[in-house]
Amino acid sequence: MDKLPRILNSKTPKTYKNNKLNNANFGDFTHNDYQVFLHLVSKIGGVDEFGKYLQPEQLKREHILTAKDFSDVFNTDIHNTYRILNKACRKLMKTDLTLPRNESSELWQINVCSMAKYNKKEGYITIEFTDRIMLYLSQVRQKFVLYNLKEIANFNSLYTTRLYELIQEFKDTGYMLKSVEKLRDIFAVGDSFKLYSDFKRRTFDHACKEINNNHELNLGYEEIKEGRKVIAVKFVFKKTRIHKVTNQKTGIEKNFYIKPKQKTKKEIKQIARPKPDILEGQMSFQE
Repeated sequence: MDKLPRILNSKTPKTYKNNKLNNANFGDFTHNDYQVFLHLVSKIGGVDEFGKYLQPEQLKREHILTAKDFSDVFNTDIHNTYRILNKACRKLMKTDLTLPRNESSELWQINVCSMAKYNKKEGYITIEFTDRIMLYLSQVRQKFVLYNLKEIANFNSLYTTRLYELIQEFKDTGYMLKSVEKLRDIFAVGDSFKLYSDFKRRTFDHACKEINNNHELNLGYEEIKEGRKVIAVKFVFKKTRIHKVTNQKTGIEKNFYIKPKQKTKKEIKQIARPKPDILEGQMSFQE
């Protein structure tokens, strides 16, 4: 077997995946299950030490995630993290996803892992991604999303994390249009929230608020109706600025993405702090 190339290790954990995987239905994954999956994906790496994109067969499939690593990124209690890893290990092993392959009309059932084990004494899990899923986890020049795990570390809802990932596909346009049917599929709500008003309140409306509490995105949405029925939602947000830089030696031009600012912990706490109620009989005036 050929020796795998040396992977460029990022200073901050980054997760990336093909857009098709980014729009996939992850079934009964909890928020913690999904966070474990993303953290493991961040360990794959996507470029070699010279910055060259690597093919799926050149990437390592087996990865270890410790309770300490997960706790450091997602600010979880270290003792509770052992339970989170144990549960996610079993979930990942039995999970298969329905994914389109290339541009064909075929839908493939693809297993996420070929092996998963939990070390209770040492507090870590080891998983091996399948060959098939690696096709959706390797970086390509287009049609993939990339972000730092710290960007989603403060989210408390799976729907918030999923919506944040979705808008990353459209970071250079500042808007995204999704049918209600597609949103229901991506959020994996099944038969829950059958009324649109309940679905909206419990998923993307809440997610927009939480994203805005953590990022200066000004994320909002417009409802698209067919008659009186809402059939789609258009999300609008601040665009990511693109700065083009040319390597003076190679002449190769690269894009550097400058995302809207992530709020500090102090700013987030100020938003979360409840405002004093105006007592009955009192009024507030602005001059």
